[in-house]
Amino acid sequence: MRSLSALLVFALAFIATALGAGELQASTIVSLSPSTSRGFPLRTDAQDTPRLRLTGMIEAGDAEKLRAELTRLQASSPAKPGMPLATIELSSLGGNLSEGIRIGELLRSFKVVAMVRRQDVCLSACALALLGGTTVRSAAAYPTDCNVEIGGKVAFHNFFLDRTALRDGTHDDPVASRLQGFADARGGAAMLIRYAADLGLPPAFVANLMARPVEEFQYVETIGEFLALNLCPVGLERPALPMSHQAVNVCNNSLAASAPLSAFIVGPIAAPQVRQYMLERVQAGMNAAGTRGKLADQLATWSVMRNKDEVDRLYDDLRAAGVALPALVGPTFEVSLNQSGRVRPACYVSLSATDPDRYEVVLQGERGLMEAIRKPPAHARRLFLFDRLTVANQRPSFDLRDVVLPDMEGRQAPPLSSAAVPRRPDAAE
Repeated sequence: MRSLSALLVFALAFIATALGAGELQASTIVSLSPSTSRGFPLRTDAQDTPRLRLTGMIEAGDAEKLRAELTRLQASSPAKPGMPLATIELSSLGGNLSEGIRIGELLRSFKVVAMVRRQDVCLSACALALLGGTTVRSAAAYPTDCNVEIGGKVAFHNFFLDRTALRDGTHDDPVASRLQGFADARGGAAMLIRYAADLGLPPAFVANLMARPVEEFQYVETIGEFLALNLCPVGLERPALPMSHQAVNVCNNSLAASAPLSAFIVGPIAAPQVRQYMLERVQAGMNAAGTRGKLADQLATWSVMRNKDEVDRLYDDLRAAGVALPALVGPTFEVSLNQSGRVRPACYVSLSATDPDRYEVVLQGERGLMEAIRKPPAHARRLFLFDRLTVANQRPSFDLRDVVLPDMEGRQAPPLSSAAVPRRPDAAE
C-alpha cells in the first residue's frame, strides 16, 4: 500500500516558526534510567520495570527495532508475575500508519505499558501505537499503569491517498491508478478495523475516525473518550461536585447505556437505615419473582428486620453469598430515573468521602438488585465519578481546522505516514 498515507502538511511559514528539526527526524528508542524525571513523578513500583522512550517520526522498520529491544529485555529482565515487562514513553508526530499499528501489537503482545508525558504529543500512528500499551498490573492502584499525563496531547486523524506516490506507481494507466487507490484505501480501512477489534474498541471508533475530514484531529479529551479507548489520565483529581452528583455519575456510567443527567433524581439514604433499606429492596425483588424459602422467610420476619444486629448479620451473610448488595463505604444514595414521567430506582451508590477510587454500586433490575453492567477501570475507578462529557485533558489552544493541505506535487511522503503539529510553547527538548 505504497500510496496510502495520512500526511498532513502545514503552511511552510507556520512550520518554520513552530517546529523544531528534531520533531521531523526518524524515530529513536532509548532506555531511561530510573532517576529520569519528566512530567509527573512515577510511582515507586512503576520504577521497578525498565523504561524506554520512543521519539521522532515512525518509519518502516521501527517495529522490528522495538521487537529486538523488547526481546532483549524479556531475556535479561523478565517481567515478574502480574507485572508489565516495561513502560515506554511515546513522543511522536506520527509516521507510517501500518508501522504504528505493528508497534501497538508488539506492546500488547509483550505486555508493555505505553504513556504520553505531559510535555509530549502523540499523534496519528503514534496514537494508534499507544492504544496497544494498556497492560495493567495485578492490583494496580491509581495512577499506576495510566497512559496520558494531563497536558500530554493524543490525537487521531483519518488517512488519505498520497497522489504523488500513487501516480508514480501507475503513471501510464489512469484506470489502474483508480483501482490501486481503491485497493489501498480498502486495505488501510481493514487494517484499522482489525486492530480496533483486537483491542476491544467500540466499532464507532473507526467509523468516527474515517468519517472525519483528513485535516481534522480527534483529540482524546473527555472522560468518555478515555473510557472508550481503555486509556487512563494521570493527574485526575476528584471532581468538585457534591457527593450526590458524583453518585449520579457513578450510576450513569454503570448502566448499560448512559441517560441525560436531567433524567436522574437522587436522594441520600439515612446512614442508620441503609442496611435495612437495602434488605427491603432484596425482599421486594424476591416477592416480584415469587421466590419462596428460608431467606424469604427471614426477610419477612418482623423480629429480624427490626433488630440491628440481626440486620447487620444478614446483610453481611448475603454479601458473602454473592447477593448484589453494596459494601457501605460512606454516604449512600438512591439514584432514580425519570423516564416519560415514570420514576423508578436505577442504582444504589455508596461513596467514600476520602478515597475517590473507593465506592460501591448496584443496579435495580426488574427482578431485584444486580451488579453493574459497565465496570470502571480497576486502576482508575475515579473516572466513573465524572460525567462522560467532562473534559479531562484540554486540546491545544491552536485550531487544527486551520491546517491546510497544499498541493502534494513533487513532495516525497513516506507511505502510510502522518505528520507535524506546532511545538507546544512549554515543550521540553
